[in-house]
Amino acid sequence: MSFLLKWKNFCLDLGDRTHIMGILNVTPDSFFDGGRYLNKEKAVEHGIRLAEQGADIIDVGGESTRPYSRRISAQEEMDRVIPVIESLANQVDIPLSIDTYKSEVAREAIKAGASMINDISAFRFDSKMAELAAQEGIPVVLMHMKGRPENMQDNPEYEDLMGEIISFLRDVKQYAIKKGIKEEHIILDPGIGFGKRPEHNLEIIRSLNLLSELNSPILIGPSNKAFIARIVGTKAEDRETGTMAVMACAIMNGTHIIRVHNVEKAVKTAKIVDAIKRAEYDPLH
Repeated sequence: MSFLLKWKNFCLDLGDRTHIMGILNVTPDSFFDGGRYLNKEKAVEHGIRLAEQGADIIDVGGESTRPYSRRISAQEEMDRVIPVIESLANQVDIPLSIDTYKSEVAREAIKAGASMINDISAFRFDSKMAELAAQEGIPVVLMHMKGRPENMQDNPEYEDLMGEIISFLRDVKQYAIKKGIKEEHIILDPGIGFGKRPEHNLEIIRSLNLLSELNSPILIGPSNKAFIARIVGTKAEDRETGTMAVMACAIMNGTHIIRVHNVEKAVKTAKIVDAIKRAEYDPLH
């Protein structure tokens, strides 16, 4: 299924190939790279590197949303991300996404140069977020999550995993449209690792094609998560190898955007899997 995502000065053809969203965590406590890019200069340098490696979008976040993570104030979050976004916006020509569920943070990030919102709460934690996205005319990523980061892994249960996820995403999409967000600006995320057991994550990846009934681009973020480590091992290279395997399955099952830490490997993986899906060889594509 093909989608054309157009806004401001950007246009992403989500049917042409799989797109890569590079993760830039400006946090001290994210599960994989916490503290690595907390310094502004290092964060900007890494963001530029992600763009050079082929990222189509850079997702900048200032608050960890790993299981049982600590909540921080909007001001603390802005202090981390706004200087990085301001600097990056002048040095890369790809869209910058702000990874936040706080409208105050998103508003300042947009002023600084961000042009997408990645809201793990799907507007549930801050009712003003939908109005902001509609006013700005920018794309939003809306994710399924059971609970909140601080309690989402407390024995999550589902009677019908995919049915419940699809119903939730359908409802939040309709809510977004009602709030004035263009349908073509809505991206949906089933929420790998957010209120899911390892077996839930595997079922989601295996069943991603079911999300096509929602008629929206699909994004997933499996990068280096714990369920991968349980299968292949906890070393960084093991998690990255596992991430690429998950990514390949997700692309074959219809995902349009993959959110990853290792953009260089992801770009190469996507090229191979996209070529297999097209059943053609184009070394210049």
